[in-house]
Amino acid sequence: MFTYCRNCKQSSDKKRLFHATDFQSLMYVNFTICEILGVFPYKIKGSTFDTSKLQYVLFTIVTCAACFYELMMFYILNLSGRVKLEVPRIISYNFHFVLGAFAMIVLYVSSGPRMRLLQNMQEISSKLPPKSYQKLSKLIHAKDIVTMFFLLWPLMVVIVYKREMVIDTSLEPLRLYIAIIVFQMDMLYINCVCVLKACFKDIKNNLEDLQKFMVNDISSVYHEQRNPLTELKALKKQHLMVSNVVQMLNINFSLQLLATMCITFKQITFFLYFHVVQWQNGISFTFDTQVNSDYFVSQVMFYITRMSLIVWACETGKNQATEISTTVHDVLNITNNEQTKYELQLFSLQILHCNNIFSTKSLIVDATLLTAVSK
Repeated sequence: MFTYCRNCKQSSDKKRLFHATDFQSLMYVNFTICEILGVFPYKIKGSTFDTSKLQYVLFTIVTCAACFYELMMFYILNLSGRVKLEVPRIISYNFHFVLGAFAMIVLYVSSGPRMRLLQNMQEISSKLPPKSYQKLSKLIHAKDIVTMFFLLWPLMVVIVYKREMVIDTSLEPLRLYIAIIVFQMDMLYINCVCVLKACFKDIKNNLEDLQKFMVNDISSVYHEQRNPLTELKALKKQHLMVSNVVQMLNINFSLQLLATMCITFKQITFFLYFHVVQWQNGISFTFDTQVNSDYFVSQVMFYITRMSLIVWACETGKNQATEISTTVHDVLNITNNEQTKYELQLFSLQILHCNNIFSTKSLIVDATLLTAVSK
C-alpha cells in the first residue's frame, strides 16, 4: 500500500509516479521481445499505455504475412499435389497451420482489449509494496530469460536437423517466427497471473496485519491513528479491482490460451505417435532409431514445461485468492465491533461472488487439468 506524506505532497507524488512505472520494469524483457518481434503495438508515456501507429502498422504486416504463410502451406499440403505424406502426418500439419493462423488472428484482434488490460494491471500493481516488487521482479525476469533460452534449443534442433520441415520453401522460417510469437504471448499471460497473485497476497498480508492489531489492541493513541473499519473498506475495494482484472484477463487471453492448449496437446500426441508408438500387428512401444533422440526429447520437454508453467501460475494464483476468504473469517471471529463485523461479512460475500479462478472458455486452468490429461 502507498504511504501518503501529509507534510510533503510533492515528494509523495513523485514516489507514487515512480512506483506506478515499476510495472513496466517487471514486464521489460517480455515487452522488449514482443516489440522486436513486431507484436507490441503500444507506446508507453509515463504510466499510460497508448496505441503506436507505426508499431500497429508493423503488427498488421506481421499478422498478414503469418496468415499468408499458413494459408499457403495449407494449400500446398492439401491441394497442390506436391506433397505426398501418410494421413496422420497430413492431419498433424493441417492442425498446425490452422491453429497458427488462428492464434495470430486472435492476437491481432485482441490488441485493443489487451492494452486496456495492461493499463489496469499497472493500476492495481501500483498498490504493491516495494518488497513484493523486488521478489516479483526477480521471479518474472528470471523466468523470461530462462524460458527464452529454453525456447532456442528446440528451435535450433529443428533448424539443424530440418525436422518437421515438410515443404522446403523460402518462407519456412516464418513458422519458427510464429512459434516464438505465440510463446511470448503465453509468457505475458503467466507474468500477468503472477502480478495478480502478488496483489492477492498483499491483500491477505494486510488482513493478517489488521488481525494482529485487533488482537493486541494496541494503545488508544495508536488506535486513533489507525481505523480498522476504514482499512477494511480500502482492502475490499482493492480486492474488487483485482478481481475485475482477473475477469478481464480470462476474457482477453481465453482464445489465445485455448489455441496454446490445442497446439500443446496436438504436438505431444503426434510426437508420441510418430516417434514412440509403432503400429505393427498390434501395439508395440519401441523408440524409432531413425529419429534423432535430441529432437524428440527437446520438443516433448519444451511443450510439457510450457504447459506446466501456465498451470503452475494459475493454480498458485487461485490458491492465493482462496486464502483471503479464510483470513477474512479469522478476523471476523475475533472482532466485537458490529460495524466491523458487517463490513467483514460484506467482504466475505464479495469474495464468494467474485470466484477468482483462471479459465479459458469455461475450462478451468489448474492442477486438475493436468491430472485429467494424464489419465
